[in-house]
Amino acid sequence: MAKSSNQKLKLLYLLKFLMQRSDEEHPLSTAQIIEELARNGISAERKSIYADIEALCQFGIDVVQVKGKNGGYYIGARDFEIPELKLLVDSVQSSKFITQEKTYKLIKKIENLASVYDGQLLQRQVYVSNRVKSMNESIYYAVDVISDAINQNRKIRYKYFEYTVEKERRFRHNGAYYEVSPFALIWDDENYYMLAWDSKAEQMKHYRVDKMFGVTLTESEREHVEEFEKTDMSAYTKSVFGMFGGKEKNVKLRFANYLAGAVFDRFGRDIIVIKDGDSHFIVNVSVVASPQFLAWVFGFGEDAQILSPDEIRLEMKKQAELIAKKYC
Repeated sequence: MAKSSNQKLKLLYLLKFLMQRSDEEHPLSTAQIIEELARNGISAERKSIYADIEALCQFGIDVVQVKGKNGGYYIGARDFEIPELKLLVDSVQSSKFITQEKTYKLIKKIENLASVYDGQLLQRQVYVSNRVKSMNESIYYAVDVISDAINQNRKIRYKYFEYTVEKERRFRHNGAYYEVSPFALIWDDENYYMLAWDSKAEQMKHYRVDKMFGVTLTESEREHVEEFEKTDMSAYTKSVFGMFGGKEKNVKLRFANYLAGAVFDRFGRDIIVIKDGDSHFIVNVSVVASPQFLAWVFGFGEDAQILSPDEIRLEMKKQAELIAKKYC
């Protein structure tokens, strides 16, 4: 029998078929494999299949043989286990900065990392229709350009916008371009932010990536690179609430004991905890005292208190009074 032009692709087709159509519950028989190869114009005999399976095993593919009447072959260990793929699916569908259209496309690609049977199980977990998602599809291009700029040590320029109540874009600075030195991408509170040095303001700022428009590289080199490289990003992100910029201040806080978990989640377990009686504890942390930080403390009600400095205590009092007036 004359061999078809696809014959040289036999091993690749075999691997693809095993990856897509086999798992522990669905082993593929030699007859099924021969039939599938024939559909792709490839002739095969049983002995050649055995030799091909052996070749795949020698290459490092975990092909498991099940003996018996309903036996066959299936892919055992894969690059990703099902629980890991479920984590990826959950991360994608819960991310606000990924648009709904892109969410479905990414999840479909994640499904392809499993067999079609396990992929169906992943699909059943997708509930994104009522999820608040980003409206800016260009975020993926922006992330790519920002990453290139960081790697190539170059500035970027772009326009920055916000949405009006009519769901239309309104550009800040009357549509003028921003030109900054990007240093890092940060995922905070389900949004993507870029940390960059703003030369005009002479300070580090955060920008929502999904609100950046027309991001391009410039020929100018980044500024303040050495200062950024000294920054402890782990400590920095703990100190910033809601990506509001500003100067860090040392703040003394008092909490009820049951809030220890919430405090550790925010600042890490390496902070020093000082007991204050049997029911409370005190911590000293460095934070940017933004409105988001005050709202975080306020959310714990009377079980959380700012002890110092006085200017932040006064700011909390003012905010509380303003809110109270709304309900008079």
